[in-house]
Amino acid sequence: MSTAANSLFTHKKQQLYLVLSAIFIVNALLAEIIGVKIFHVNGLLGLPESMPGDLTAGVLIWPAVFVTTDILNEYFGPKGVLRVSLLTAGLILYAFAVIYATTRLQPAAFWLDVNKTDNNGRPFNIDYAYQSIFRQGGNIILGSITAFIVGQILDATVFQALRRITGSRLIWLRATGSTLVSQLIDSFVVLFVAFYVFGNWSFQQVLTVANTNYWYKFAAAVLLTPVLYLAHAIIDRYLGKEKTMELQQEAEQNVSV
Repeated sequence: MSTAANSLFTHKKQQLYLVLSAIFIVNALLAEIIGVKIFHVNGLLGLPESMPGDLTAGVLIWPAVFVTTDILNEYFGPKGVLRVSLLTAGLILYAFAVIYATTRLQPAAFWLDVNKTDNNGRPFNIDYAYQSIFRQGGNIILGSITAFIVGQILDATVFQALRRITGSRLIWLRATGSTLVSQLIDSFVVLFVAFYVFGNWSFQQVLTVANTNYWYKFAAAVLLTPVLYLAHAIIDRYLGKEKTMELQQEAEQNVSV
């Protein structure tokens, strides 16, 4: 292969990793920030109230993270996944450190004054609301970082184990299988540490919400299978079939995390 062709392939590979990493990081960070809200999904979907229906808001975009994880694993191996996972964990810690620092700033008097009532005229302390929302995220960070790293390593390991069995076939099996195993751990650990160890939830509440979160992720993993195949088709076209196979072979050899 000519030097120019090698250079072009290297550039495309770097661009692909950059784009996938950016998608991964922004969705993981957003999920951490919005995860403090627990919402009731039954009314939204018209489900019976007898069914468990409480989810953390963060799970709404979390499927984007594990789909991206599977694509990264397919083309860059577990080391590629671990590299972006550690970077993401560091950026999440940085983001929450900055957010926490802003909650310690003295509020401007005029800001408190112009926001001293809500839309219905009731007394309202906007600085207290700001601190309550963003400092609650501090509880989540302790559990989520641990669960995030463990879950990502587990996801990458299971993915590659299934890949050794299936080869280049059955993309849906290794992607869905690795997600279902890793998210079983992640869904429980995050809520247990964030809301039971450092929060005010009962253990039963943790189990109930974790169970609902997990089955949502289960459904999302299955429903997003076409997205996974579409992403593979786009990447194959971008890199070229020969180069795609070469990159996947490198990923298979790059299995140690």
